[in-house]
Amino acid sequence: MSPSNFTEAKEKFADATRSALNTKSSKPLLHAFNHFPGNETEKKSTLDQALRGVLEDEIVKKANSDVFLALIYLSIDAVTEGICSASTPFLLLGDVLDCLPLDQCDKIFSFVEENVSTWKSNSFYSAGKNYLLRMCNDLLRRLSKSQNTVFCGRIQLFLARLFPLSEKSGLNLQSQFNLDNITVFNKNEQESTLGQRHTEEKEDCMDVEEGEMGDEEEPAPYTIPIDYNLYRKFWNLQDYFRNPIQCYEKWMTFLKYSDEVLAVFKSYKLDDTQASKRKLEELRTTGGEHVYFAKFLTSEKLMDLQLSDGNFRRHILLQYLILFQYLKAQVKFKSSSCVLNDDQSLWMEDTTKLVYQLLREIPPDGDKFAGLVEHILNTEENWNSWKNEGCPSFVKERPTETKPTRPSRKRPAPEDFLGRGPDCKIIMGNEELTRLWNLNHDNMEACKSDSREFMPSLEEFFEEAIEQADPVNMVEDEYKVVRNSNYGWRALRLLSRRSPHFFQPTNQQFKSLADYLESMVIKLAKELPKDIPSEEIKTGEEDDEDNGDNLLKETNDSPGIQSKSVSNEQMDEIASKLGAQWKTLAEQLELKTTEMRDIEADSEDVEVQAKMMLVAWQDREGNQATMENLITALNTAGFSKIADALSES
Repeated sequence: MSPSNFTEAKEKFADATRSALNTKSSKPLLHAFNHFPGNETEKKSTLDQALRGVLEDEIVKKANSDVFLALIYLSIDAVTEGICSASTPFLLLGDVLDCLPLDQCDKIFSFVEENVSTWKSNSFYSAGKNYLLRMCNDLLRRLSKSQNTVFCGRIQLFLARLFPLSEKSGLNLQSQFNLDNITVFNKNEQESTLGQRHTEEKEDCMDVEEGEMGDEEEPAPYTIPIDYNLYRKFWNLQDYFRNPIQCYEKWMTFLKYSDEVLAVFKSYKLDDTQASKRKLEELRTTGGEHVYFAKFLTSEKLMDLQLSDGNFRRHILLQYLILFQYLKAQVKFKSSSCVLNDDQSLWMEDTTKLVYQLLREIPPDGDKFAGLVEHILNTEENWNSWKNEGCPSFVKERPTETKPTRPSRKRPAPEDFLGRGPDCKIIMGNEELTRLWNLNHDNMEACKSDSREFMPSLEEFFEEAIEQADPVNMVEDEYKVVRNSNYGWRALRLLSRRSPHFFQPTNQQFKSLADYLESMVIKLAKELPKDIPSEEIKTGEEDDEDNGDNLLKETNDSPGIQSKSVSNEQMDEIASKLGAQWKTLAEQLELKTTEMRDIEADSEDVEVQAKMMLVAWQDREGNQATMENLITALNTAGFSKIADALSES
């Protein structure tokens, strides 16, 4: 593009940009770009210069920040339409933040924070991440760490959201320390005022006589005796916190200073008095609940107030815990000479316990604060291990498909092993297997044949167990088949397939599988056909008179309906007739609501639910679950037709 064409195109694009700002639409800019002749790349570069030129004019005019944001939004739309370079919005942002004062930069940066999803998209991230990083670093250099603490924190949080977790530029891989963070304090004892003030306070106290204090006055709070020696040792510890490597070189000095400072914290504890509670409420009501310490104030006059402040103590104690974690951690870039001996490790463990104890004693919510600190430091150990491993990516890549090294063989056609035609013969590779496999044309239908039914009936399987349960046969417990573990395993599988008793909930506790099977045998004996002598089976709890009465009932050829029990076939018939109305009969039979709820949960079939209800009633009533009682309940519940049919059967 020639110089004349460039100037013409730039002016035309600048006019289109101002028109787009007025109409709040990118259509004028898109129309001007499409109708101007020339190469696409050259037109993009020209539009980039036109946008920056319009922004420069608006900055000179001292326009409102809304105009700047509208221009940046317009550049984002231009990038989306493909008529502008992807780096242009970031160049405009950098120009705006460089030219505006800090109080107006806050609003522009709020726009940057709100559009973090746009900056992370594929169209902008690769082209703009370095521009955003440079822009944020320029802002941090302009801001004051003590006065603009919140703004600096917002910038750091934005960078953490923008860049991925494994971004190498923000990981401090070599574990370097900020050695520029120097704490300045008075190191000349001759200029200290601590000794003079201590003498003046002592003289003032001697002037006050004991009887001069009024009864209504509160006693003066205790003060921590502070001299220059404690002041110097306390602030010298900040140099060890700044550069923990000094602990290995000057261990005895660090140990001595730490013991004296922690002894002061331990001797002079903070009480959660009414005054401190009122102060805390005032802070909460005025919105000052969060206290920031951007940098320590090291004035000698503030020393006693600082040691009496709970937030200040928490900062110092937390520094100890962070330092101890570094000293005992395995850091990849730590020198091999930086190792603690056994005595040093033991002192550090004891001091760590003391620091946590002091944190719990600081009001308010000391236990909660100490627990949160311990949890955060435990999490930091995971990050330290991740850095020692070289910061591997958290995104697992799919394994790439590798081509086979051996030449692939041709897959055999199905006809080669299945045969051809309707009467195809499946070749299994063995003569006997081929014969067995081809016994039937359709093996699935062969599996459904009656001859493949190997599951015995309940009568057949439990016949021997029922005979042994009869007291007349006098079979000892150790010789019963229910005591056989193999028999018990097969019995449970059969009951789960054939008997509703298996799924019936019960409150009765059984000590062993054999005891459970004996109770099931007694229940099954009442339901099985009468050719099996199930009427003589008892639990062993009845006396001789009851046995005699039962024998008389057995000899009766036509037992009355009063003693006749309900058979399994009769319960199936009643259940099919009741259907979904089984709950009405269940209430008449006095079943609990929990039992009915369990029955509904076990099966969705209403007939099965009705059958399970009758079985539960029979298990609960035992010998009282007679035909007469069931007929009475049916008539009372309004099922007279079912009761009449049951009486006739």
